Amino acid sequence: MTATRKQATGRQRSTGAASRPARREAADGGAVTFEPIEQLRAHEYVAEQIRRQIGLHLIPVGGALPSERDLSTMFGVGRATIQAAIRLLEADRMVETRRGRHGGTFVIPHDEDAIAKDYLLVRLRRDRERIEQALEYRGNVDRFAAALAAKHRTAEELERIRQAHERTAAAETDAEFMAHDTEFHLALARAAHNEFVYEAVEQMRLVLNDAIAALPESSPWRRRTVKEHGAVLKAIEARRVDAAARAMARHANGTARSVAALLSAL
Repeated sequence: MTATRKQATGRQRSTGAASRPARREAADGGAVTFEPIEQLRAHEYVAEQIRRQIGLHLIPVGGALPSERDLSTMFGVGRATIQAAIRLLEADRMVETRRGRHGGTFVIPHDEDAIAKDYLLVRLRRDRERIEQALEYRGNVDRFAAALAAKHRTAEELERIRQAHERTAAAETDAEFMAHDTEFHLALARAAHNEFVYEAVEQMRLVLNDAIAALPESSPWRRRTVKEHGAVLKAIEARRVDAAARAMARHANGTARSVAALLSAL
């Protein structure tokens, strides 16, 4: 897991569904809008960060979280805080803890849980409009990210993109594929050298990953994705800005068509 960029201590942020903004009338009659502050305790902040990694599929379904000792080091908190965070995730049925020689904390494999599958479909129906908006937005942001990556990437960043592409191509399970697919897009967004672009790409992955993972055409979609990623990588390697943008546009449009077909069938 990537170590968090911000310290948990004193961190103020909102989680889950966005709170309703408080509205007050300004002196000139205009509406002034403020977002209420939510103060997270350390274990809630840790749980939120792990939940985000799971939502991005960077910790794949059935995969293990880092050990309590490693998580404690990553977050700079005590093991009691990590244990409290894991209990929150267990209560949300996101992870389970197993004892014994091969024990650890694992992401619950929802793909084997019929109830979870039904819940996923209900959630996709509920979030249909938001997913459709994210698909429209993604077509522009991912194209821009690819163009910037072709322009600004370093040799080290290019190698990270290439490694993510190779891991995606070699993935044996859908869970591994989703994790490395996300890794590819985030590595590319990092190479854009624009924090707003990176945050936009990450947020879209959080919205779209469940819909992408639910696509029934698993094998054909995986083969097409690897081929399209290869075209994007080739253009970024050659620093061909326009070609990188076009290759990413083809990739994003193909995914959008597949997800749109899934949503129309729900």
